[in-house]
Parts: sequence; C-alpha cells; structure tokens
Amino acid sequence: METRIRRLALATATLCLLLAGGCATTREAPAPTGAAVVAGLNLDRALEDRILALDPDRITPDDVKNTLAKGPVPRIILVHGGIYPVHLAMESFGLFLTGMGYPEARIRHPGDGRWSHSPYEDSAQIAGFAAWAYERDGMTPMLIGHSQGGIQVVKVLRELDGAYADRISVWNPLADAAEGRTTIEDPLTGQPRPVKGLTLAYASAAAAGGAALILPNQWSMIGNVRTVPDTVEEFTGYSIVFDTWAWTGGVSDDNQFRAAGRARVRNVELPWTYNHVVFPVSSDFPKDPAVRSWIEAYTPAQAAGPAPLQAEGRSVLWAADVWFSVRRHWCLEAQQLIRAHRRAVGVK
Repeated sequence: METRIRRLALATATLCLLLAGGCATTREAPAPTGAAVVAGLNLDRALEDRILALDPDRITPDDVKNTLAKGPVPRIILVHGGIYPVHLAMESFGLFLTGMGYPEARIRHPGDGRWSHSPYEDSAQIAGFAAWAYERDGMTPMLIGHSQGGIQVVKVLRELDGAYADRISVWNPLADAAEGRTTIEDPLTGQPRPVKGLTLAYASAAAAGGAALILPNQWSMIGNVRTVPDTVEEFTGYSIVFDTWAWTGGVSDDNQFRAAGRARVRNVELPWTYNHVVFPVSSDFPKDPAVRSWIEAYTPAQAAGPAPLQAEGRSVLWAADVWFSVRRHWCLEAQQLIRAHRRAVGVK
C-alpha cells in the first residue's frame, strides 16, 4: 500500500510540473530593459533612414503621421494643477497632443490609464517612474506641468539632482510601488547607473508659483521654483503677464526661470488674457483647420502671425510652443535610439 501511495504521489507531482511548464510557456515574456531595448529595436530600415533624415526643428504634419508615429516614441508625463477639478484641463491638453498625432498610450499612465499626475504625489515617485520609463524605452520622458504641477516639475528635476536624498528608488507604475533598487541599466551604455543624476531631454512649467508655495508639500520650493537644475537639457518656462494666481504682475527678472548650471532655459511670455486655471484646455484646437494650421506653422524663432480669432484669448500660443518642443525632442530621442541600435548591432 505504501509503495502505491508513493507512486501516486510521484505521478501527481510529475503531472503538476508538466502543467506548470505548459502554463509557463503561455506567459508573456517580460519587457526588455536596459541594453536589450537598444539591441532589440526592430524597425524597418527604410523607416530608420526616414527618421534619421528628419530636421528636428522642421517637423511637418506628414512627418508626425507617417514617420515619427511609426517609430519609437518617448513617454510624456503631464502634471496638473492642485485645485479640483483642474486635472480635467490637463486631460484636455493630453487630448490636444493626441489630436496633433502623439500616441495616446505614450501619455496615459501605464498603470491606471490616467492622463496626468497630481502635484501632491511624491516627487521621488515621479523621478523613479521617469527612470523606470527610460530603462524600458531607451528615451527619457518629457515632463510638462501647469500651475502647481509646474512647481512639481521643477521639484522632480531637483529630486533627480539629489536635493532631497542621495538615493532614489525606481518606481514601477504597473505595481504602483518602489522596486527596491536605486539603479537602472542605462539602455544607451549598458552600464548600471543610479536614478539620481538622470538627465531628461525636455521639461516645461507654465504659470508656476504663487500661493501654492504656501502648501506644506511645496515649502522646499520657496526660492527654488525658478531655478532649473542640470537634470534637464532643455527647459521652457511660461509666465502669464498678469497672473494673480502665480503672483506675476508683469514679466521681470524676478519671475524668469534661470539655469542653475548648464541647462538650456527659455522663457516665454503669455498674454494677460490667458486664464490661469483653464488655459490648458485645448482639445478642440486640432479640430479647427485654421487653428491647427497656425499651430503647425508656429516656430519659437518665427511666430506664425496673429492667432485665428476663434482662438483669441485662449492658450493657442502655449499649446503651439509646447507642441513644437514635443515634436523636436520626440525626433531627437528617436534618432539617438536608432543610432545607438545601429552601433550595437554593427550597422552603419
């Protein structure tokens, strides 16, 4: 009897192992990270050539639709303001970006699908999420904030600069938890690197400052909100000429964003007619042919003339300027990734 029981137990264990093995073969392979992202980039050679041939400062609507959108796309992290329900205004801006051709999945949160982050979220979590995204995409995400969300963008940059801690944990947005590590494998070098010191390609803050700095979560930003650390290559600060919320009564040296070191910082003055609270509302812009045409023709160096009357008093200048920078850095990040891939596989 004992022998029969042992045989039955062995057969049962063997069957369980076989079933487990069968189940394992149906599981999705984990997403590549680090150097595997670069080496495993799988694009048509003709598409790679088209992306590499693009001029980042002259991206056309056709370039967006038929070239950039078919290749690698960096993640955009939007950070909304702090008063409910102002997050809906940033959601509208997310819809503006998708209406102009940016893939929706690269804006929405990969865990819960929300359009934007709260300025009350721990800045270390957003910094850790940015590192998580870079390790998987081979491209650093772009940070775009409005109002208190603009303060939070600069706070995240300071977080990456080590202003608050020597170590920053990688934050997994799918699990909504820290991964228990403070380093990633840099996709472009294949070497381990800390989250601290990660440099993003582009970030922007609009209508940041004012009474929001009185809130406890932003006390550390008093005197720091307009100083941009070296953890971003290019930063644009937007200020409404007369903004009672952000406490900007005209543009002056006091409310200009400035680099702490080598970051390239640009300041853009927005008309006083812009409403601080709702000016990110822009989802209808791509649907109006005249407004869309104006936005697509806009460059920071040469404005596209007066905005269409139907957009007068609204945020068309801000939307156009951000869209120009988004397209530019989308192109630059994709080109950098493709060049890294060709070096990794020995293709010229």
